Amino acid sequence: MRQLLLLLFSLLAMNSFAQNATISGKIVDEIDQQPLEYASVAIYNVSDSSLVNGGITSQDGNFKIGNLSSGRYYIQAHFLGYESAVIDSFDLQVGENLLLGTIRLAPSRQLVDEINVTGNRINAMNRVDKQTYRAAQFESAKGGSAVDVLKNMPSIAVNGQGEISVRGSTGFLVLIDGKPVLSDAQTALGQLPANAVDNIELITSPSAKYDPDGKAGIINITTKKGTTNGSGLIVNANYGLPSTTDFGNKRTSERFGGDITYNFQNNKWDISIGGNYTRNDLNGYRVGNVWIENVENNTINYFPSEGERSFNRYNYAGRANVQFSANSRNIFTLGAFAGKRYQERDADLFYSNSQRVINQNTQNYAVQYYNANKQIKQGTFTLGNFDYTHIFGNNSSVTASFLYEYDDLHGTTHNRNLTGPGGENIQYVQNPYEKPIEGYRAKLDYSVEIGNGKLETGYQYRNDSQDGVFDYIVTPEDSSQPDLDRFRGTAFSENLIHSGYGQFSSNTEKVEYIVGLRYEYSKRTVDLSFDPNVHILELSNFFPSANLLYKITPDFQLKAGVSRRIQRSTNNQLNPIPEREHSETLEMGDPDLQPEFIYLGEIGITKLFEGGSSVFFTAYIQDSKNPVQRVNSVYADTILNRVYTNIENGRSVGGELGADLHITKWWDFYVGGNLYYQSYKGSLVILGAAPIDIDNSGWVHSVNGNTTFRFAPTWSLQANVNYLSKRPTAQGEDSRYLIPNMSLKKTFLDNRLTATVQWQNIDLGMEQSHRQRISTWGEDFYTTTNYIYETDFVVLNLSYNFNWKNGKLKLPSSEFGEKEF
Repeated sequence: MRQLLLLLFSLLAMNSFAQNATISGKIVDEIDQQPLEYASVAIYNVSDSSLVNGGITSQDGNFKIGNLSSGRYYIQAHFLGYESAVIDSFDLQVGENLLLGTIRLAPSRQLVDEINVTGNRINAMNRVDKQTYRAAQFESAKGGSAVDVLKNMPSIAVNGQGEISVRGSTGFLVLIDGKPVLSDAQTALGQLPANAVDNIELITSPSAKYDPDGKAGIINITTKKGTTNGSGLIVNANYGLPSTTDFGNKRTSERFGGDITYNFQNNKWDISIGGNYTRNDLNGYRVGNVWIENVENNTINYFPSEGERSFNRYNYAGRANVQFSANSRNIFTLGAFAGKRYQERDADLFYSNSQRVINQNTQNYAVQYYNANKQIKQGTFTLGNFDYTHIFGNNSSVTASFLYEYDDLHGTTHNRNLTGPGGENIQYVQNPYEKPIEGYRAKLDYSVEIGNGKLETGYQYRNDSQDGVFDYIVTPEDSSQPDLDRFRGTAFSENLIHSGYGQFSSNTEKVEYIVGLRYEYSKRTVDLSFDPNVHILELSNFFPSANLLYKITPDFQLKAGVSRRIQRSTNNQLNPIPEREHSETLEMGDPDLQPEFIYLGEIGITKLFEGGSSVFFTAYIQDSKNPVQRVNSVYADTILNRVYTNIENGRSVGGELGADLHITKWWDFYVGGNLYYQSYKGSLVILGAAPIDIDNSGWVHSVNGNTTFRFAPTWSLQANVNYLSKRPTAQGEDSRYLIPNMSLKKTFLDNRLTATVQWQNIDLGMEQSHRQRISTWGEDFYTTTNYIYETDFVVLNLSYNFNWKNGKLKLPSSEFGEKEF
């Protein structure tokens, strides 16, 4: 019935469109000629100035308004922060298709003055399906990665382990310039320099045209572009001074890097080439305590530990993108990416193990030893993509896309138990692995305008496979463990997905909406060398979505959205071959994990003010079935098993508030807050043991804010803070996490050269910043670990602009391999 109604509506709309007149055109920024998305177009009757019809521009700045009768009209075009433009009166006849061409809007005089004098711009914008934030407003992120930009968003929090969460959920889909990056955000975005980021788009209620992956929605990173016609070059370099924090560790952190991006454009070619190298070490210290109870033996084992936990890490990459416009209707795009990522984690800890008799002051034994633990992860990433777009005479379009990626991922965990630093070897365990991954993606998308709306449909094929080889070497061999073979083997994983979607969107002067439906068939295969059974999971699912934006007044908006999502398990989470990650822990996955299905719902309001300021509030709910959690169980008297498994239900209900305020020409203030109630309930099964009842919940809040003071046209000072409160997990809680930063910026040579001094992780000896305690517990164990990282260090950044202008730069990034790094 729904399909029939839509078909009838389309036929009526096309019939009306054919009989009445239409007006079309394009709206761009007068200064840089970039298209303005969501600019308003209103058509008025000359005789009485009554509003006849209207519309909103699309992503490429185009608009098309139909259902117009014969008459004399005039047009007004306007966009927040720009001067309105009026197209003088004109006559229109039935059946006529009037092409207005390009309408150029100039930034408002007040805003232009602020740009010239203070650099003030619109920093945040709410749209029907997303919130958009300008990355340049976050000075503390310069010289870092895209993660350093992301953590300032009102919906986003980063914890002490670097995990990124959106509205409390760590699973979300990452797009770079609209292309999916099927990875965890921490790894994928760690390779993208913050200097290359133009805007961050938070799509918290995605429509059907997007992949349904990601339980918290989608983050789209749009990167910078250069000139309109001509060439431009940007060079950035940074160097970090040593931290004032001294843990007595073996080595000192090194922090330096740089990136360079070149762009050339003429009427047919758009060529972008970029490269970066980043060294970003992190010194730290770890203090932990664990006890495990053995009821059968009436004993309890304690093994507190403390020592170094530091990271040596670097990455480098080269990217290129070539776009050729053969004519206005045929566009070809070719992209390539190649890079390497390396991370070496040292966790050299002193252990004090002891065993006591329960309820007695009797100690069976006490032993001390030194655990030298080094975990090395590295990978090379290579991909190429090709896109072709054809635009038909009726402005409908078809786009074909293909991507291929191959990533060579490998590493080793070295786990040495010694009598002391440099002492006699007690036990040496190695976990070397190789797990190369290969992936394909092919898409075909079609869109056509129907009246004031647009119908979009598409098909996608996706396949990725990983062939892993895992080993376990113990020196001297441990004859007390006859099941060592289960620590070795091969694991082949494959994900095959076919999907198709259809969605219809429309906008008027008052209302915008998007409704759609996506269907997906998927097949997941896990084949293990030591298991005669092949683990296969086949799924067939629909993913509906709907978004609505209603403009109560031009500066006061109401929006709502609902969608269904899926969070797929990574190959790491599916791999049941244990890894001896620490002396006290084994980590393993489950090949029969179920994917997590999520319903998202939100409703919010946005208020716009003169000069580009805005305030918004959004209430939301995320309801999850089978959320995947990493939980602990007892493996042996002094070893915990960390296993990925499903819990029956998870839910977060809350609200977020954001304010982007330009208080004066020299003072900006931005703040985002998030408050939600997180709960985990249901039955938990670990390694076939008896089910464990889980019921843990609590309130969580986070605050991200920054304020900028401009003392002169070339001087500015910014202070920012990121705070995440304690939060419940399935088996325990994570403590609060705090990061304050400050930066001072000076520009030279007519703003072409920019120097920034950043004071990062400010603490001043108070021992409050850049540290987080993680605790879990069960009936027979308790574990708590405090991770403490270096604070109070200075980073110097220099950026030089050779004929560079604002815009978007499309450079490819790894799609499949990053999440398995």
